[in-house]
Amino acid sequence: MGYVARFLAVLLLVLTPTPAWATAGHQPWTGTWEAAPSGAAPALPGAAIRNVVHLSVGGQALRVHISNRLGTAPLHLGAVTVALRHGQGPDAAPGTLRTATFHHAPTAVIPPGRDLLTDPVELTVPAAADLLVTVLTPDDSGPATQHGTALQTSYVALVGAGHAADEDGSAYRTPVSNWYYVTGVDVRSTATGSVVAFGDSLTDGHGSTPDTNHRWPDLLAERHHRLGVLNAGVGGNRLLRDGTGPSALARLDPDALDRAGVRVLVVFEGVNDINGTPAATDPSAYADAYRTLVTRAHARGIRVVGVTLTPYGGHPAHTAARETVRQRVNDFIRTGGAFDAVADADAALRDPADPERLLPRYDPGDHLHFSDDGMRAVADCVSRVLL
Repeated sequence: MGYVARFLAVLLLVLTPTPAWATAGHQPWTGTWEAAPSGAAPALPGAAIRNVVHLSVGGQALRVHISNRLGTAPLHLGAVTVALRHGQGPDAAPGTLRTATFHHAPTAVIPPGRDLLTDPVELTVPAAADLLVTVLTPDDSGPATQHGTALQTSYVALVGAGHAADEDGSAYRTPVSNWYYVTGVDVRSTATGSVVAFGDSLTDGHGSTPDTNHRWPDLLAERHHRLGVLNAGVGGNRLLRDGTGPSALARLDPDALDRAGVRVLVVFEGVNDINGTPAATDPSAYADAYRTLVTRAHARGIRVVGVTLTPYGGHPAHTAARETVRQRVNDFIRTGGAFDAVADADAALRDPADPERLLPRYDPGDHLHFSDDGMRAVADCVSRVLL
């Protein structure tokens, strides 16, 4: 090859754009969405479940976590597809539907108690997008691992065969309010990592308006566009004991530390221990548990933010004795030195005229959970100390 020909060949290589898939292959995986398993629901044999999930950061490729963690029999996956959502229903945006594979096969079997990642899927997804993750279960695989308080309408095609790959969502006539089998989405992205919001129903979003993504971790993601935000809240979860699902100590690895690209763990957990049966009344037990969470996170190089427990005066579970425990636990969170930073949600949300209660505009009416405005206030105080 002569000099001119070689020069033209090099120039062509320089000027030719690098394909998105090639660039994506050099980017790390970052978690962009999570729903921690919270229980088991009756299986939907022969159905296709079109889960609607709201991403935080975008990327040039994605992979999906499918779980049979709470199942008791092998889970048979007949098909899994992903697509960007079109509009507000179950329709896929034209040209975006992709089949997810498992070791290059379109079907898979997940043993009970296990999770499985799809192969990378070449699909560019923008930040704050709604993604449709459709799971076809051809037969009865026993109890279905699910997240019960989705606060998001998803859809089921009860005769699912052939519909997993439908762009048109007209076959998806049955709305459901939980997420089936899907527990996470990762993206290949230039994001700077991910944050895990680790807690109970206050983090899960109870009290916020359904189908609006007004949980405080969603609102946190709006403030930090370069960070994936993962919601590992489980309604009824406890710090010290099993409640709704395993305790915080038991589920820390799969729901938080093992997630992709985690840089920060935000711990907002403990009120269900105060109110539980039996109630946990020894503040030193909370201190030991928080220290254990922090030590395990630090061993992975993960920074930990502690969130003070918010007031719930007026709720039927509230008593003077339990209020004393909450105050002593909050004293440790603030001054015990266990956390890298503290987000004082108690100070941000309490009513100055009655500090044992939430400020009325933050109270959805049950005196424990948060309204949309309350969720925004939590996001604000976490955001200030996040990095």
